[in-house]
Amino acid sequence: MTKTSKFLLVGGGVLVCGLGAYAADRALVGGGAVQSTNDAYVTADFSLVAPKIGGLIDKVLVDDNEPVKAGQLLAHIDDRDERTAVAVAEAELASARADIDNLSAELDRQRPVIAQASASVRADQAALDFARANAVRYRNLSRGGAGTVEQQQQSDSQAQQAEAAKDRDEAAADAARRQIQILQAQRDKALAAAKRAQGSLDQARLDLSYTNVLAPLDGVVGERSVRVGNYVNAGTPLLAVVPLRQAYVLANFQETQLTHVEPGQAVRITVDTFPGVALRGHVDSLAPASGVAFSPIAPDNATGNFTKVVQRIPVKILLEPGQDLNARLRVGMSVEASVDTGSAPDAAHRDPRRAPDHVDHPAPANNA
Repeated sequence: MTKTSKFLLVGGGVLVCGLGAYAADRALVGGGAVQSTNDAYVTADFSLVAPKIGGLIDKVLVDDNEPVKAGQLLAHIDDRDERTAVAVAEAELASARADIDNLSAELDRQRPVIAQASASVRADQAALDFARANAVRYRNLSRGGAGTVEQQQQSDSQAQQAEAAKDRDEAAADAARRQIQILQAQRDKALAAAKRAQGSLDQARLDLSYTNVLAPLDGVVGERSVRVGNYVNAGTPLLAVVPLRQAYVLANFQETQLTHVEPGQAVRITVDTFPGVALRGHVDSLAPASGVAFSPIAPDNATGNFTKVVQRIPVKILLEPGQDLNARLRVGMSVEASVDTGSAPDAAHRDPRRAPDHVDHPAPANNA
C-alpha cells in the first residue's frame, strides 16, 4: 500500500470518528433535530370513585372493564337510615313553620288588643274628668250647706277610683304595646329554628343522594373492589374510572435533550404493544421540575460527595385525534416518543418563557 493510500485511509478514519463524536456530542447537548426516549408510557387522569357516606352496598350495577358515562349509577348504598332522617327533618321543618304562623297570627291579633286598651284608657279619662268635676261640685255644695259630707266623700272616692282605673288601663295598654316586641323576638327565633330545620333537611337529602355512587366522567371501569354486601366507609375507594379517550403520553426526557423542545412540536409515538404502527402527537407542556424534585426525600447535594447525574424532565404529549389506534391504548403501556425539534410550534403552543428568535428594535430618531 502506498503512502498516499495509507494517508487517505487514516484521514478518512479520523474524519469518520470526528463526525461521529460531533454527532454524539450534539445529541447529548440537545442539538439533534429529533430527540427520542423509551422512558415513556400511556397515562390518563383517572378518578378513584369513593362514597361520601358509609353504609352497606346493596347494588353494584357495573362490571369490570365496562364503559360508563358521566352521571351513570355505579353502585348503591342501603338508604333506609337516610330516608328516615329525611322524614324526621321534614317533620321538624313543618313544626318550625307552624310556630312561625302561630306567632305571626298572635302579632296580628295584638294590634286590635292594643287598640282596645287605648280605647279603655280614653274611656277612663272621660270618667275621671266627670268624677273630678263631680267632686268639685259636691265640695262647693258642702261648703254652702246645700250638700252633705257623705256626698262630698262619695264624690271624692269616685274620682280616686276613676283615676286608679285609668292608671290600670294605661299599664295594660303599655304592656300590650311591649308584647309586640316579645312576639317579634319569638317569631325571629322561630324563623331561625326554621332555617336550622331547613339546613338539616337539606343535609339529610344530600346524604340520601350520596347513597347513589355515580360515575364522575366518561371512561372505563377498572380496579373494581366493591361487591354487594360490603360495608364501606366514607372515602373508601370502590373502583376507578379511566377516561381512555383523553389518554396521553408522559415521556421522561433527559434534561440535555430539551434544549430545543417546545410545546406544539410534532411527536412520533410507537407503542410496544402494536409494533410497526406509529401514532402522531404533539408536545403539550413540560413539567415545572424533575421527578426527583417531587420525591418524598429529595437529595441534598450540599452535603457529602457529589456525583453529577443527568436528570429527567416529564414531558406531556397529546395524541392527535382521529387515529384508529387511540381507542386501543391502555394506561401503563410502554411507548417510545420522538420529538421533531425542527418542527416549528404554532402560535397557540409556543412557550412564552422562551425569548423570541428575533426582536425588532425601533429605528433611531433622525434629529438632523
